[in-house]
Amino acid sequence: MNAIQPSRPPLQPTPKRRVVPRPKRHLRQRSYQVMALETTAKIGVNVVISAAAVSALIQLLPYHWSRQAKLQEISTEVRQLEARVNSLNTEFSRNFDPRQAKSIMQEQGYRFDPSQRQIMLIKPKAVEVEQAESSP
Repeated sequence: MNAIQPSRPPLQPTPKRRVVPRPKRHLRQRSYQVMALETTAKIGVNVVISAAAVSALIQLLPYHWSRQAKLQEISTEVRQLEARVNSLNTEFSRNFDPRQAKSIMQEQGYRFDPSQRQIMLIKPKAVEVEQAESSP
């Protein structure tokens, strides 16, 4: 009556479910088809993106060439203007040099120092013609 009874019921083996094996051939074949379809879709998308990129590049090339020609033209003008600026800068420095003030005044004012003699150059043919006319 007061005997100790087991705390849990004795374990009975659980009936195993019978697993129906799936044919593996169909699974493999289906996975290959899915992979092939996915790879084909990726290649197709990449081809479309590549075609769009090539098309954009083809449309941009004439614009790039025209910009390069314009840049070349501007750089040529810049080089010419730099040469002109350098010559004007040299002339400006010379005009404001106090040591050359006298020579600059003579150049620009056509006045000469009284101690200098003015020399006039005459073409040799003109001299010969004058001598031939005065000789007879």
